[in-house]
Amino acid sequence: MGLPVEKIVKLASNENPLGMSPKAQKAVERELSGIARYPDQFELIQAVSSVSGLGMAQIVLGNGSNDLLDLIARVFLAQGRSAVFAQYAFAVYPLATLSAGGELITVPAKNYGHDLDAMLAAIRPDTRIVWIANPNNPTGTFLLYAEVRAFMAKVPADVIVVLDEAYNDYIPPAERQDAGQWIKDFPNLVITRTFSKIYGLAGLRVGYALAAPEIADLMNRVRQPFNVNNLALAAAIAGLDDHVFVAESYELNRRGMEQIIAGLKRLGLEHIPSHGNFVTFKLENAAAVNQKLLQQGVIVRPIAGYGLPDWLRVTIGTEPENAIFLQALAKAL
Repeated sequence: MGLPVEKIVKLASNENPLGMSPKAQKAVERELSGIARYPDQFELIQAVSSVSGLGMAQIVLGNGSNDLLDLIARVFLAQGRSAVFAQYAFAVYPLATLSAGGELITVPAKNYGHDLDAMLAAIRPDTRIVWIANPNNPTGTFLLYAEVRAFMAKVPADVIVVLDEAYNDYIPPAERQDAGQWIKDFPNLVITRTFSKIYGLAGLRVGYALAAPEIADLMNRVRQPFNVNNLALAAAIAGLDDHVFVAESYELNRRGMEQIIAGLKRLGLEHIPSHGNFVTFKLENAAAVNQKLLQQGVIVRPIAGYGLPDWLRVTIGTEPENAIFLQALAKAL
């Protein structure tokens, strides 16, 4: 559109507006000298093991958590097998299911989020995976941990439940639990997490799964041996240790969420309460408003592809970025 790149505000992909952890950036710079060597995952697996309290044999690394979702589908799905997921849930779940030859069972949403009772009822004898995002993208909805655990207790033991926790770092600490500790009680539970969000490493592509050793072993059998590169491994190890940066990112997101929600309310716009680093809001003509935002150099995410044509999703940015978005939105309306 002929706009100067430096004036464009991108609030479309749920990236950390602070960038990457300073510790991670220094680690990447140090690692450049060894880039001729193939990557070795041992140290990051060891670090994740230390943080999670689970054994190294229970951890699988991925080229982002999307890679892990695909690995799970490749292990457990094929023609004649099905997977259950919720309406308005993350788009990779149907993509991974269908690309592995599985049949997709879509369960209608409840208040734009997961209806666990309906998802349980949708499980068939040929079902092998249930996909759950908590918090959910793109709606930001959140299931209480007690509800998820009660659901796990009812799911057949031969059905894998994938709990995608890409945004769990944005859950208020008082509401957060470590679901990884449930694996000893529910060996059919797989948890996926990512360094792309609060750690600011989206461009390096690194995530991890927590699982029972038997499931982790199966995932590692189909995983590409060098699926996470040297720079990503070094950055993730350093990022895990940068507690100051994570705390700053959390606080920036909390304040920015308040700023954007207050702005949406001033404009009389409905929004879905969010536990992530984004807000989804409703408009009469979302596509036209999105085009007007683009013309002003503000990029948000249209989500008509999720079956939500009247909604847009905006990532929480810095305070100035949020102000630019709200000003552009008011003008677009």
